[in-house]
Amino acid sequence: MAAGIASAAVTRTVCFHFNPLLSLKPTSVSKPTIIFSPNARQFRNILSHRRKPRVTVCVVVEDEKFQSPAGTSGQEDTDALNREKEMARQISAKRVAEKLARKRSERFTYLVAAVMSTFGITSMAVLAVYYRFSWQMEGGEVPYLEMFGTFALSVGAAVGMEFWARWAHEALWHASLWHMHESHHKPREGPFELNDVFAITNAVPAIALLSYGFFHKGLIPGLCFGAGLGITVFGMAYMFVHDGLVHKRFPVGPIANVPYFRRVAAAHQLHHSEKFKGVPYGLFLGPQELEKVGGLEELEKEIERRIKYAKKGS
Repeated sequence: MAAGIASAAVTRTVCFHFNPLLSLKPTSVSKPTIIFSPNARQFRNILSHRRKPRVTVCVVVEDEKFQSPAGTSGQEDTDALNREKEMARQISAKRVAEKLARKRSERFTYLVAAVMSTFGITSMAVLAVYYRFSWQMEGGEVPYLEMFGTFALSVGAAVGMEFWARWAHEALWHASLWHMHESHHKPREGPFELNDVFAITNAVPAIALLSYGFFHKGLIPGLCFGAGLGITVFGMAYMFVHDGLVHKRFPVGPIANVPYFRRVAAAHQLHHSEKFKGVPYGLFLGPQELEKVGGLEELEKEIERRIKYAKKGS
């Protein structure tokens, strides 16, 4: 069009049908009542048997929209769309960076707590064992029965904690205490979760047993000391495998490459997927629980998935 102005037109066609024989002309001077006369009715009957001529008048209506010079509007729309995409990409990248920074901070916080508690508890346990036996052997007589009982209860308590944890996990944590354990089955916000309270509750009897066994002599105190030591060992192992290896709350180093620990981590991951109605509820004997319910095939698939994820991350 003129002056380089482009016009976008939307075309609509409107049609009017007009029958000249059935309508009065505007210039007719006949009275309207003439159409009801007998002659007029006879005339209409004659015409009704003939083909009625029709005139169709079509009008093309165009709605024009004024636009800027040709090509300018399209370029501006493209530039605006590109700017919106770039802004969305920057916002998304910023959110991802903030999320990664928050995750690193949470992992570091929990790592500090894990290392401090591990070294603190380990050092105290080692010193307690050393001083307890050195103190008991001051008279020159070695209490073999007491030492054997302490060692046996240490191993027995560590193994027994797996069965206790499995029972409590199913009968308590997924039942009456679900309002606390539920935090472990949801995305965690922050370095800690309400479910961590259970670790503290398990530490209380361990500390009590260790204290009683340390400050008293005899077979019974030795057994109590061994039981507290076994609970402590299980708690540290549980923290590294469950919190570190499975849920990646802190790096665990070479532990991730131990084949059996890899199976344990994959089995516990299936617990969170609830493919087998929550089985396994235990941790270190989780693969055996899955074998009883026919979940070995899914276990192998999960192991392969974790291996691929680890290679991709490295």
